[in-house]
Amino acid sequence: MWERPGLSKRDRSLITVATLVALYRTNELPFHLKRALENGVTRDELVELITHLAFYAGWPTAATAVSIARRVFEEHGA
Repeated sequence: MWERPGLSKRDRSLITVATLVALYRTNELPFHLKRALENGVTRDELVELITHLAFYAGWPTAATAVSIARRVFEEHGA
C-alpha cells in the first residue's frame, strides 16, 4: 500500500495519522507518528493536524493524541 504511485509516503502518513487520531487508535498511533516524521511530516504539521481534528473528532481524542505525540517527539528528538 505504501509503495503505490498515487500518493507520496508523506501524504499517506498524514492520512494515516489523521485516521488513527479520529478513530482513537492509541496503540497504533506512536508507530505511525514516528513513521510520519521519517516520511517528512514536521512536528508542527502533526500538532496542527491534531489541533484541527479536535474540532471534528473531539477534544478527548485530540488530548490523548497530544499526549502520545509528546512522548514520540521526545523519543524521536523532534
